[in-house]
Parts: sequence; C-alpha cells; structure tokens
Amino acid sequence: MTDTPDLEPDYACQVFPASQFRVVSGANLGDPLRGADELCLDDVYRLAPDAEPFHLLVRDTGTLGGRVLSQNGVGQRVARRSEIGCAGAGLRLSARLTFLGPSGHKVDLLLLETTDQHGRTTHAALPLDPLEPGQTHTLIGVDSAPGTVRLADITALAFGQGTQIALADGSQRPVEALRPGDRLLTRDNGPQPLRCVLQRTVRTVGAHAPVVIPAGTLGNVGDLILGQQQRVFVYQRGDDRLTETAEMLVKAQYLVDGERIFLRPGGFAEFYALVLDHHEVIYAECIPVESLEVSARTLPALPEDIAHEVGTELPGLTHRPHIGIEADRAAARMARERLLQDRKRRTLPADHQKKL
Repeated sequence: MTDTPDLEPDYACQVFPASQFRVVSGANLGDPLRGADELCLDDVYRLAPDAEPFHLLVRDTGTLGGRVLSQNGVGQRVARRSEIGCAGAGLRLSARLTFLGPSGHKVDLLLLETTDQHGRTTHAALPLDPLEPGQTHTLIGVDSAPGTVRLADITALAFGQGTQIALADGSQRPVEALRPGDRLLTRDNGPQPLRCVLQRTVRTVGAHAPVVIPAGTLGNVGDLILGQQQRVFVYQRGDDRLTETAEMLVKAQYLVDGERIFLRPGGFAEFYALVLDHHEVIYAECIPVESLEVSARTLPALPEDIAHEVGTELPGLTHRPHIGIEADRAAARMARERLLQDRKRRTLPADHQKKL
C-alpha cells in the first residue's frame, strides 16, 4: 500500500505521538494520552523532556478544502513517507483539548486518530499553541465535537529579530528594518524587490524555540536565529549526494545537535518572514536560506492572520517552489555533519587539514 501513487502527500503538520504524554497526577496516573472518552478533567500531563515532533503527511481527497480536518475524516488518509501512522490509514479529528500550562496560560491541542486497515488505532496531538517538552499541563477542557478545524502551522515564520539580510548592493540590514520595495540579493535572479514583511510575536517554547547557529559555525558572520521550519539552502558537490539533486533544502530544526547548533527556549520573540515575487534563495548572515513560499499548497498552512495579510497585500500571488529537494530527517543530519566538517577544514591550517 505504501507504493500506491494516490498516497502522495498534499500537506504536512507537526504532531506529537500520544505516547509522549503521561499523566503524572490524577485519575489516569501513568497513562498516555488516549481517546477523548477515556480522558479525565484535572489530570496533569507531562510531555516527555526529549519529545520531538513528527511530521504527519496527509493525503486529502475531501471536499472541505486543503488542510481542513473533520470528525468524520472523510477524504483524509495518512500519506506515504509520513513519520507517524501507517500509509493509507484513515485520519480523523477526535477532539479539541484545552490544557492549563505551568505559567497559567492556555494551550489547545487537536487530538487526531488514525485507523489502519487492520482496525488498529493510533492517537497523536497537534498543538495549536506553543507547547514545552518536560513541563506539566493540566487538562481543563475536552471538546469531543469540535466540528472542522483548519490545520495551520503556527511555526511558519522564519527569521529572529536582528538577523542581518543581504541587500542587492552587498550591504546588510536587520530583518525588522526591511520595508517593501527594498532590493534583496538572491542566488538565482540577482537583485529582487521585497514585496511583503510578515511579523509575529511567539512564545518560544517547544517547536517555537528558535534555532541558534552561532557566528562562524557555518561561515555565518553573526549569530543566525531561525525558526525551526525555516529551510537552509545547501549545494552538494560530488557524487555522494544526499538527495537526488545537487540543490537541497534543510530545515533548521534538523541542524540542531545541542552543542554547536542549539535551541534557545524561554520568553517571547519576534519572528519575520520575507515575501518576494518568486520563491527565492536569499542570504541571512551570509548563509543561503529560502524566502517564504506563497502557493495554493503553503498559504492554507499559514496562521489565519498571516494568510489574510498575504492575501490582502498580494492578491493572486503564486510561487513555483524552488528546485531544491527537501532533505528528510536522516539526510539532513548527515548534511549537518558535512557542513560542520567542511567549515572545520576551511578554518584549520593546511598541515592540520591533511590529518583529518
């Protein structure tokens, strides 16, 4: 079934397996997150400290429109190459859960349910608000009839405040100081005008914690602060390519090793995304990265306020995706080691390089 052509993904979203949640206080002590009819209000759940979101790939042949999940699950199935669920399994929205976080803030989760051809059921949680691994959250609400929900990706914005972006004349400017009409340097099409700057304040926990690439790690001039979903452009030389093409896009979250490249959780941060006439490779702290792709595939994935802003400011704008192939988790981590090793070679004296 996994080779069936009609299981190619239409979109992806980040979810946590239900097994990564455990009740640490309450009626269901020790249990993982289960179906809505088995949940008890006031149970306290902890998301595992090492919890890492998985990409759920979805094949959508329904009539509700892209990235809209319903309780009846008509038309939604787990797609090929999904990191969670069995390809071909049915997918439905089971419930909308509301938790009270450790600082008194509310966190909403969508409880998703997949059922494969053998009747086996798997649950996963899709956060609609920032969720911090290792912290406790108290269940205060269960909506077992949520209707239909649009699966927006609230982690979509790319650059942290202060990130220096290359202009067409080679000068650098902080991302927050850019304005529509500024001409940016692009890898493939030379100087191109900036059409729109999108900004959002996010609570930097879990999947919203920024990726920090310290100055010099990859040849970047200053600290490069990226959203976890932002993709870095890598050109592969030689025959030992990690993807089918020489051009590869690597999500920043896959570059994290906890030592040289790390996450910086805690507090709030301003994030920005840049929209041009085309989906381009631009330069942030001298590192090639992508601009925001605006298309029928990606626009529904943006938070509603951001999607509305793009639609209002740039009605009808549609990008063709950049030619680069996105690396999967394994290939991206191999790319990280190659990038770091290549940087080490370029900074060591020649006699030391021979020993590597």
